Amino acid sequence: MLDTPSPIPFDFLINGEFLRTSLHEYLEAHGLNAEETLNIQYVRSLIPPAYQASFEHNDWISDVDVLSATSRAGVWSGDKLALNQDRIVSASYDGLLQIWDPSGNSLARSSSGGHTASVKAVKFLSSTQIASAGLDRTVRVWKYIESDGGLQRTLKPSLELYGHKASVDALDVHGPTGRVLSASADGAIGLWTTSKSSAPAAPASLLPGAGASESKKRKLSGASAAPQRGPLSLMPIHNSPTTAVCFDPADASVAYSASQDHTIRTIDLTTSKVENVITTSHPLLALTSLRRNQGTASSSVLLAAATAARHITLVDPRVSASTISVLTLRGHKNIVSSLAAGPDNDYSLVSGSYDGTCRIWDLRSVRAATKSEGGGSVSESVYVIERESLKGTKQRRTAGEVPGRGAKVFGVAWDKTFGIVSAGEDKMVQINRGQDLLASS
Repeated sequence: MLDTPSPIPFDFLINGEFLRTSLHEYLEAHGLNAEETLNIQYVRSLIPPAYQASFEHNDWISDVDVLSATSRAGVWSGDKLALNQDRIVSASYDGLLQIWDPSGNSLARSSSGGHTASVKAVKFLSSTQIASAGLDRTVRVWKYIESDGGLQRTLKPSLELYGHKASVDALDVHGPTGRVLSASADGAIGLWTTSKSSAPAAPASLLPGAGASESKKRKLSGASAAPQRGPLSLMPIHNSPTTAVCFDPADASVAYSASQDHTIRTIDLTTSKVENVITTSHPLLALTSLRRNQGTASSSVLLAAATAARHITLVDPRVSASTISVLTLRGHKNIVSSLAAGPDNDYSLVSGSYDGTCRIWDLRSVRAATKSEGGGSVSESVYVIERESLKGTKQRRTAGEVPGRGAKVFGVAWDKTFGIVSAGEDKMVQINRGQDLLASS
């Protein structure tokens, strides 16, 4: 029927559930007879994400991001992205950033002038610019340069941004406008510019020089004199630590934030006002947006929010606060720490968890929730990615660790070129990739 040059394997969905048995067994399991009419949807088969490689850092890795021709920052870079300049950046609890190539070679590492405490978040703005944030309460912008045909590589601080009064735990960026969003444990959302000339002055009381001990620390560490600036806007909109923030994928004047106060808030960045509040049942720990029906008049956004209750809830930010979940994703055995939307379509998602796994979700696979699950609609993951560092070995344990627990996953990214890149407590950046993984049908 399709007349394709090579065979294409398909999976089948019946009432939102993937058919994993014979049709006869499905009918028996669901109490159906052979005369029932079934609505069967066929989709391209989901190829398991095979393990590709792991790169080791010196400490726990809190976050990862990627640069490629298909990544967000690569698209923003346009012609400035060199051929085969595929890179990974990792942020670590030792306060360092590290740049890797796809083979696991360490190309550059931050040193003097960097964070003075653990880095919690990192994002590529372009092929030459990176933003990071951490426990030292700062957002920092870095200049990454490759010269001499890629033989010389430098990662240097170009801007220090002050304004938060507690750790900065999450970031999002918008390369075309040079804007950075930050989420902090002080309950505030920060909006920053990477332009030194248009950024406001930094609050004097928050600068390192305001305390003699911190000033001395910076001097001894050889910290560079990168320009210090303040926020375009600092919005104290949450009642508990803010854990995640993201730009609307179609409108950079709109942002969404999530917090341990159980709320997701829609923010108009032009006016710095909250436009909508959705209250969920649990503390929220991560957030990502998914475009629906891209390129059509009915294009919209869904938000996926990771909870401390081990599940992921999908919400429509346009609806009122009385309407909460569109769909619940269940399967993780510990809190969900990170999320990333699939690069090829509007129905795939990957999550990282403290249970030591990443899970891949296909939002086309939906079933009605049981009474014990609280009603509504539920989806289970289609693939589970384990940490390769723990396979076939007895996990090394430190004092206080629970025997048998998997290494926590702290950060995850999903790119068409790289595949799924994850990192965490095992100090490893891990790459998994599947051909046409969750490809459009």
